[in-house]
Amino acid sequence: MSEELNPFKIAQKQLEKSVEVLGLEEEVHEILKEPMREFKVRIPIKMDDGTTKTFTGFRVQHNDARGPTKGGLRFHPDETLDTVKALSMWMTWKCAVVGIPYGGGKGGVICNPKELSVSELERLSRGYVRAIAQIISPLKDIPAPDVYTTPQVMAWMMDEYSTIVGYNAPGIITGKPIPIGGSLGRGNATAQGAVFCIREAEKLLDMDLSKSTAAIQGYGNAGYYAAHIMKGMGVKIIAVSDSKGGIYNPKGMDPEAILEHKRKTRSVINFPGAKNISNAELLEVDCDVLMPAALENQITGKNADKIKAKIVAELANGPVTPDADEIFMKKGIFDIPDFLCNAGGVTVSYFEWVQNQTGLYWPEQEVFERLDKIMTESFCAVHNTSTEKNIDMRTAAYVLAVSRVVESMRLRGWF
Repeated sequence: MSEELNPFKIAQKQLEKSVEVLGLEEEVHEILKEPMREFKVRIPIKMDDGTTKTFTGFRVQHNDARGPTKGGLRFHPDETLDTVKALSMWMTWKCAVVGIPYGGGKGGVICNPKELSVSELERLSRGYVRAIAQIISPLKDIPAPDVYTTPQVMAWMMDEYSTIVGYNAPGIITGKPIPIGGSLGRGNATAQGAVFCIREAEKLLDMDLSKSTAAIQGYGNAGYYAAHIMKGMGVKIIAVSDSKGGIYNPKGMDPEAILEHKRKTRSVINFPGAKNISNAELLEVDCDVLMPAALENQITGKNADKIKAKIVAELANGPVTPDADEIFMKKGIFDIPDFLCNAGGVTVSYFEWVQNQTGLYWPEQEVFERLDKIMTESFCAVHNTSTEKNIDMRTAAYVLAVSRVVESMRLRGWF
């Protein structure tokens, strides 16, 4: 991986910019630029054919000044420690920018879950929890689903941890199925939070959301729900993609029909009435809202100048590189940075954890009302910081988040 596309180097570069804007001491920068704790584990799993395969996993806790660390867990064949470190740092800022009392953490296992049977996947999920059980707890570090992990995986993990500690501990993990302590609204929270941000951005730009068009790179959970929610608001979905490619129809497409097609064929490509396009071509579609909802480093200095969208809403983590940010600024593209745009997921995860801790569960309408309030206030706070300091939205989000973390560290006497 080149240094310019190394996600952790990117995260550090983004932090450095906000440190300069805030005029922070070097000793503070030293605390923030590296994770407080990082763990690498080896997980031997008996496969269905009787052989034993050893998987490598990670758990990184970046900063816990504001509360227990919180962050998802990825099962991905290309997972790296640097990716997990970057994501844990971004989680610190994400929790801080929306004002929830968590620090940032992240986990990952190098594997291809598509090549595992259900029983192998369960054994791997439980094995990972056994490997990290001593460093997680409902008051220490709380995992959640991410790329290629699901509510079922979370259920296995919660059960394994509960077995280890000897009591039912639903608060150890979020993103669980509803019957075992999950929160209503968690499944589409990331997408719903992003749509709240898009709504506010379109107000600022004097655009009519009901007459807008959108393209979505990545038609997984977040991408599908974003399409579903926005179509209900009148937005025309003209392009979507997954790992195998994309589809385009300027007249618009039905998100539900696309999802059904993907379930049957395992991809969105070859959708009836649509033209097949590449993931790279999707990013360059002429649309009002572009939502990169796949993986990191999708929009770089090499293709940012070709982006035609008025708003880029970063539903994925780290999809836009710093050199692309500069091009967006010059072109006047309104970018909603990832750790603000996709913070709906961790916000409702926080709601789930609160409900687990209290035993009092909220109706879905209350969940979304609380989410709307937090996302709207957070968007406005970032935009106000951007305007006051004459900086781009990403730097403004960093400045706001980093200042909150630094305040907590200072009050606790860390420096």
